Amino acid sequence: MRVLLIDVTCKVGSTGKIVYDLYTELNNQGHVAGIAYGRGPLVNETNIYKFGLDLETYFHGAMNRLTGIHGSFSLISTLRLIKFIENFKPDIIHIHELHGYFVNIVSVLKYLKKTKIKTVWTFHCEYMYEAKGYVYSKEENPNWVRKNEYPSSLFFDLSKWSVKRYKKIFDDISNLIIVSPSEWLAQRTRNTYLAKYEIKVINNGINHEIFKIKNFEYLKSQYSFGDKKIILSVAPNIMEERKGGKNIIELSKKLPTNKFQFILIGSDNPGLKTPENMLLIPKTQNQDMLADYYSFADYFFIPSSRENFPTTCVESLSCGTPVLGFNRGGTSETAPYPYGKFFEYGDIDSISDYLLNADQNVLASPTDCENYAKQRYSKKTMTSKYIDLYETLS
Repeated sequence: MRVLLIDVTCKVGSTGKIVYDLYTELNNQGHVAGIAYGRGPLVNETNIYKFGLDLETYFHGAMNRLTGIHGSFSLISTLRLIKFIENFKPDIIHIHELHGYFVNIVSVLKYLKKTKIKTVWTFHCEYMYEAKGYVYSKEENPNWVRKNEYPSSLFFDLSKWSVKRYKKIFDDISNLIIVSPSEWLAQRTRNTYLAKYEIKVINNGINHEIFKIKNFEYLKSQYSFGDKKIILSVAPNIMEERKGGKNIIELSKKLPTNKFQFILIGSDNPGLKTPENMLLIPKTQNQDMLADYYSFADYFFIPSSRENFPTTCVESLSCGTPVLGFNRGGTSETAPYPYGKFFEYGDIDSISDYLLNADQNVLASPTDCENYAKQRYSKKTMTSKYIDLYETLS
C-alpha cells in the first residue's frame, strides 16, 4: 500500500509530528509512505518533499491580507505538489491541513475530483466548512469579528464565498472519509454540507518514549521555587487572543505569589510585563525539555478560548500532570475527571478558588495520569487506527 501524507509542515508542530509518526509506522510495517508539505525546514528523507516555495508563501499571505481570499494563490507550489503526487502514485492520500498560505486549495480539490484517488482528510480545525480556523457565536464572544479570525484579512471577508467554492467541488468528490481528533469537531462537521461523508473520530497520539514522567530535580535546583505549586502553560504565540495568555495573567494576579508559580512556554513577547510569580520561556521545539517541564508542574493550564484536541493536554497527562482549562471546543475530551477539571470560559474566579482549595480538590495522581494517557493516547494506537482505515479503503 502506498500512502501519501499532505500537511503544512513535517516533523514540527502538532500536525507535522502526527504526519511523521504515520510515515514512520507505515514504512516500518512494509508499506510505502511519503510526505508532501508546504512550509518549514527541509527534511531530507526518502519520499519526503517540500513542495511549497517560501517566496510564494509570503506572496500568498500578503494577498490574503489584502483581498480576503485564501487558498487561491501558490500556483507554482500547487503544480509541484500535483507533479509529486503523479510521480509517487499513491493508493491513498491522507490530507491534514491545506490552509496556511502554501497551496491552491481549489486546484487540489479539483485534482482529487478528477483522479478519484481514495482520500482520508483529518480536520484539525473548522477551516474546510467555514474558511476560518474557528467560528464563534455572539454569545460565546461578542467581540469576535469574522474578518479578524485566522486567516485574517485587512479589509474584506470572503470566507463564505470560499466555502461556496469548496462545497461546489465537494459535491462531486468520491472516495473520501473525514476524520476528526475530537467528537466535538466531528459533530460540528456533521452539521455542515460535509455530512454526506463518513466522519470518524481518531484521537491524536503522542510519543510516550519522550512524554513520560521525568526526573525534574535539576529544574527544582535551577529555579528554587520551594514549595510553590507550579502551573504550566504551553502554546506557540501564547499571548494571542485565542490562545488566552491574558487568562493566565489574570489568574496569576488572583493567587498568592508565595504559594503559586506560573511558567509560560511559547511567549512571543519577551518584553511583556508580567506578575512577579510568572516565568516566560520562548517557544521551543525541544520535546525532551518540554517533558521535563510538564513533569515539574503540579497543574497544566490550557487557557485557550477554543481548541480541537490539543496535544499539549495529552503530553501533560503523559508526564503525570493533570489539566485545568475551559469547557470550550474539544479540550475537555482530552482529560475527563479526575484527570482534568474544566470551567466556564473566562471564569477565572472559579479556577482560583479551586486551586486555593487544592487539598480538598485532589485530581488523579501522576502515575494514574500517565497510565491513562498511555492507554488512550499512544502513538501506536493512533497509527494503528489510521492504518486500519487505510486498509478498509484499499
